[in-house]
Amino acid sequence: MAKEIRWTTEAQATYQKVITYLEENWTDKEVGNFITISNKIISFISENPLMFRKSNKNNVHEALITKHNLLLYRVKPNHIELLTFWDTRQNPKKKFKRKK
Repeated sequence: MAKEIRWTTEAQATYQKVITYLEENWTDKEVGNFITISNKIISFISENPLMFRKSNKNNVHEALITKHNLLLYRVKPNHIELLTFWDTRQNPKKKFKRKK
């Protein structure tokens, strides 16, 4: 049975940031591809939350969306919490620091 997906404010903001970047620098095709792949990965997560690799943080998993975008999510007992979309070109030590 699929688990409910809940987006954090940070996940919404970072997802929109990626979309905005793609709209400004790439074509509508790349924007559409990113949205399609993201939706497919989120659907996979909902159906099988443990499908993607576990990070070094408790109950946090990492799903590769594109070679430059990683989705971090937390598995909760009754739902999945999408945490953030992470640019893989950033310093990995900053991956789990909360934005203010």
